[in-house]
This record gives sequence, C-alpha cells and structure tokens, in this order.
Amino acid sequence: MASPTSGDAQHSVPATTRAEILQELVEIGSTVANAQIEGFTRRLSDALLRVSQACVDANEARLHRDAANLLRQNRYPFFYVLSSRLTAALEREASALDNPGAKAATPAQSRVSLPPDVEIDKKLCLIKASRSIESEHADRLSALNVRLARLLGMEQLTNAHNPFRPHVFVSVIHDAWCEFNPDSGSHHLVFPLLQPKLSFDMAPILHALNAALIKRGIVPTLAEPQLAETTQTLHPATEQEAPAEEEDALTQQLRRLFPPEEPVAVPKAPSRPLDGAFPTLFEENAVHAAAARNELLDYLSSLQQADSDMRTALAGMESPKCTSLAEMQRRMPHGLLSPTDEHTFELVGKVFDALFENRNIPDRMKELIGSLQLPAVKAALINKDFFFKESFPARRSIELLARISVGWDPEKGVNDPHYLLVQRSVQRILQESDHRISVFADVAASLDAFIKRDETAAAQTLSATISSALQQEKLHEATRAAKHEVALRIGTGEVVAFVETFLEDKWVPVLTLAYTVKDEKPEAVESAIKTMDDLCWSVKPKITMAERKDLLARLPSMLTMLNKWLDLIKWNDEERTRFFAELARCHASIVRAPLELSPERQMQIALQVAKRAAERRLMRQARQKPEPVPDAFDEQVATLERGTWVEFKRLNGAAIKVKLAWTSPLRNLYIFSTRDRHEAMSMPAEELAQHLRSGRAQVLSVAGFVSRALATALGVNDTGNDSARPAA
Repeated sequence: MASPTSGDAQHSVPATTRAEILQELVEIGSTVANAQIEGFTRRLSDALLRVSQACVDANEARLHRDAANLLRQNRYPFFYVLSSRLTAALEREASALDNPGAKAATPAQSRVSLPPDVEIDKKLCLIKASRSIESEHADRLSALNVRLARLLGMEQLTNAHNPFRPHVFVSVIHDAWCEFNPDSGSHHLVFPLLQPKLSFDMAPILHALNAALIKRGIVPTLAEPQLAETTQTLHPATEQEAPAEEEDALTQQLRRLFPPEEPVAVPKAPSRPLDGAFPTLFEENAVHAAAARNELLDYLSSLQQADSDMRTALAGMESPKCTSLAEMQRRMPHGLLSPTDEHTFELVGKVFDALFENRNIPDRMKELIGSLQLPAVKAALINKDFFFKESFPARRSIELLARISVGWDPEKGVNDPHYLLVQRSVQRILQESDHRISVFADVAASLDAFIKRDETAAAQTLSATISSALQQEKLHEATRAAKHEVALRIGTGEVVAFVETFLEDKWVPVLTLAYTVKDEKPEAVESAIKTMDDLCWSVKPKITMAERKDLLARLPSMLTMLNKWLDLIKWNDEERTRFFAELARCHASIVRAPLELSPERQMQIALQVAKRAAERRLMRQARQKPEPVPDAFDEQVATLERGTWVEFKRLNGAAIKVKLAWTSPLRNLYIFSTRDRHEAMSMPAEELAQHLRSGRAQVLSVAGFVSRALATALGVNDTGNDSARPAA
C-alpha cells in the first residue's frame, strides 16, 4: 500500500470521522449489493441449470441440477448467508485499510478447503472475473480510489487495497455458496460461473460509494486529467484489456452481414493546394460512398413524404394498409441499394413482419407502428447498431410502442391513454425524423417515463395490499428457512425419535419466529440454531467420562434456552411437560450407562448407532415426497416483470386482461391490477404457474420481438423465454 503523504493531507480527516465514514461506506455497499442478491440468485440458479443440461458426465449434470434446485428452494437462507458474509468481508477490508498495522481478523469458515488443482482453478477464475469487472468499471473504481486515498491521507490507492474491489465480492459469493451447501462435492460448481454478467452489478455500488464521499466533501469534483492519469496508473494496458466476451450466435451472424467499417464521410477541402495532384483512391471511394448513401436517404425521404401526404388526404377515412419494406425494395431503382443496404432492408422488414404477425398487438396499433418502417430503416442504414444493441433509440422506441400497445382498451377506442400516447409518439417520429434522427431517443425516454409513472401510481394505489403481501412473504420464507435448518439435523437419522418429532412440530415455529425478527435482532437466529444443535448433541451416546461431565455442565443453560424459546411461541400444554420428562429420562440413561467398555463393545455400540441412523434416514427418505422439478412454466413465472399483461380465463369462459403491478422481492407472490390500477387479483407463484400450465392464463408479451425476428430471419435458434418479459 502506498505510504501517506508527508503534508497535512494525512491528518485532514480525524481518525474517528474516518472510521465513521468507512463504516457508512460499508453499510452503503452492503445495502446496494443486498438489493441485487435475489436477482443474482436467480441468474446463478439458471446458469447452473444450463450447465447441467450441457454436461456430458452424468454425475456432474446431477450435481449442477441439484445445486440449481437447492438455490431455487432456499433463496432466503442463501440471501442470509451471502448478505452476512458480504457485510463481514467489507468490514474486515475497511478495517484493514484504516489500520494497516493491525492483525486482520479471520472469521470461522472464511476459507473453504478445495483440492489443490481445484483451488488453483478457483483463484484463476476469481482473478479473471474480478479483472473483467474492474476493466468494465475502470472510471468509477479509479474515482473511488482517489477519494479513498484522500480520506485516508495517502498519495494513491491501488485496486488491490480498495475494500470495495470486485475481487472481494466474487470471493464472498464463492465462500457463501460453500457455507450454504454443506456438500463439499458441490463447492467447485459456482466459481467458474462468476462472469461480469452473472455476478453483482458494480456500477450502482461504486456510484453510491462515490456519491457518499462527494456528499461528505471528499474530492467533490474530479478533474478529467487526474482521473485519466489515475486510471492509467492503476490499470496498466495489460490489465485493462478485458478478455473478449464470447458473442452469441445471433451477433456472430450479424457481424458477417455487417462487419465493422470506417464511417463514410466526404473529405474536407485541403488547407493548401495539392499541387495539381488528383484525389487519392480512398478519397474517391469515400466521395462516391457518401453520395450514394445521400441519394438513397433522399429517395427514402421522398417516399416518406408521399406516404405522409396520403395519410393527410385520407384523414378521417379508413387508414391505408402499410406497404411492406420488401415491396418498397422491389420498386426501387436498380443499383440504388448496395449489398449491405439490401441486408438492412430485409432484416428491418422481418422485424416489422414479426410486429404485424404478433397476435398480442391490436390491429389498429399495428397500423400506427407500421407507419414507422421508413424512419426505422433510415436509422438502421445510418447506424448498424440498430441490429446489435437493444438500447439503440430507434429499436428501443419500436419495442416500447409495441409493449404499450398491448394495454390498449378497444372499448375506449382513440380516447384510451395508451392509444393517444402511441399515436402522438408515431406522429412525432414521422414529423421530425427526416431532419433530426435524435427524435427516437426523445420518444424512447418519453415512453420509458410513462411506464415508470404508471408503475409508481399502481404501487401507490396498491400500497396496503403490497404491505400485507410483504409480511406474508416474510413469514413464508422464514418458515421455509426454519424447515431447512431442521431438515439438515434430522435428515441424518442420528436424532432420537421423540426429539425429531419435537423439532418438526415445535422448533420449526421457534426458528420461524427467529428468522422473522432477524432484521431487528440478528442474534436470534444464531441463538435458536445453537439451542437446537445443543439439544441434538445432548441425546447422543456419551461413552467417556469427559463427555458426560460436559453434558452435565451444559444441560442447565441448554434447558433454560429451550424454555425461553418455547415460552415465546406459547407452548404451555401438557405435551410440553411430557417432552421434558422424556428428555430427562434420556439424559439420565446416557449418564448412567456403563462406562468401562472394551474397544470391541464400543465398536459394537457405534455400529448399532450408525445402523439405526441409516435405517431412520432411509425411512424418512421413503416417506418424503420428492420436490417437484421446475418446468418451463415455473421458469416463466420466475422471470415475469412488472408491467406484463396476462389474460386469465374465468369459469364462465370470459377472459380478463390484467397487468402485473407488483412482484414480491423473492417472487413468491404476484399482484395484478386492472387498467385503472385497481387490484384485480393476487396469487402465489405456484398457483400462477399452474394457471399457465393448464391454459387458464396466457402471458401477452411482445418484448424482445426484434431479437426474435432477427434470429428467425438468420436461422438462429432463439432460446430466450420472451413470454416472460414485460408487455407494459
């Protein structure tokens, strides 16, 4: 770590204030990251499932599939483990930065032992992933380095000593997975998947940290030369170059049609005479290419003007059907289109064909959006990012218009807000795109703002229902986590029958209560789990005097904690008295059992205990119903977003179209609203998946139709679950 400066910068921030600011940064980093854990868990589970489907080795496929299901079914415990570990790791890193001479605290189970070759692979994977993330967010990370260095009075701070460096986050994910999954044979599954797209998004985390330091007055403004110099110092070229991400099949096909090319522009007049020399071949080609492109754009503008004149003349009459781009292309003068231009026309045409064929978009809306074919193809001719980037303004505008059109109420006709918005947006693009291509960006921003306002208004209207649903989900996940903890203990078959029954019937409610109050009393869960573990240990055979003395010493405090927790759940009937009487008899038999046992007798007892445990474990497994394997409908429900329209069939056969207004943080509950934002229905995820499975519900989605249209046109398999995307 760089040494502090010799000037007064070293003491510019008092030690107590410095520690306070660092703690504030830890809390901010933890909070922003915790908000991403649910999404990260879903992405990780999906990635594990994809790997399982691609595995050749049956055992590896099973491991990945079981790991994916474990995450899906125990999201709350994983959230608890990951969030706790992340907070602890950031606190250790911040403390080490503030007190470089102090010995770093190493928490229990902070490092998981892996085979040597796997350990090397893990280190390389985590370094590679963290460097990719560092490169992607180099400016924000460098700015944070500068501000932290100023806070601590240092000349400079490198990424290696930044408490919030990406390597800390990806390492915590691996360690949390190993703690969450006790099967050591699965500990190697996660770290190879921790690529930038799957891991935490560092952008909002780094932004929030920088904003907090700016608010504190620490380097409020960072000069561009200073940032550039810092970036170059802390990110040498060899480290800045992130490994090229593998492009998907669609992008590869598009690259073949539209390879990167230099922008075509008419060369400026030379500042001095060329002494009679003719222009170079490159200059001639540039001039001809620019002239041809301008001729094509002028021709398309004339077609657009003619189409506009026709629509004006037919105002109030039935709108003419849109002429397809394929038909326009056939009518064009020969030689006007280059091969690249022809590809552009064909692909944009396929996009609008998909729009016209989509059954979820009303015909009247198709006519409105279809009138944007010429402005869209002109935007694609000017910039091929139309095909490569979903965020490209022209493409984004078309997607948003299609999404919003699904919410149109035909009964309200042209007075419906959705119709008026689409109509105004289309008219604005037609009027301004010929001389101002940036109109697409303005329209996209306006449409996005409309969607966000609508979602916010719906959330406010449903606030009481949402508050109740949050409490319901919290209780549901607390119960799930409690059952998981109990199952881990009794699943071995080593717990005696009456304690096993007690844990299932009475300690699950205790743990549920502890998880419910975890935010206010984080020590509650640890206390309840420790009491349960002590109880399980206390009823196992003790064949040495030391073990029995230990049992007698620990019994009073264990019984006290048992009674305290049972009082909290108000278990005060005769059954409680019988349980403690049985527990006392069990402890007495353990203490009074003969001590002087030969090694052979000890072995026999151990074998008998192991045999009974195995038999009990097999009996439990036989009684348990297998967890249902998530199917495509469960996947669809898990990825539904706010704003998605869903059509439900009522018992009388009538259909009702409602919009997903809210999803619970862990996606267990879904609330739908009508067009006027009143609550229509709410249901758990399992019920919604069953409605989709039986055909009683259908997701009305058009999101992602551009990508699907391009994939279909180029013969690329599109495996994305588009129906799960929002339809606004």
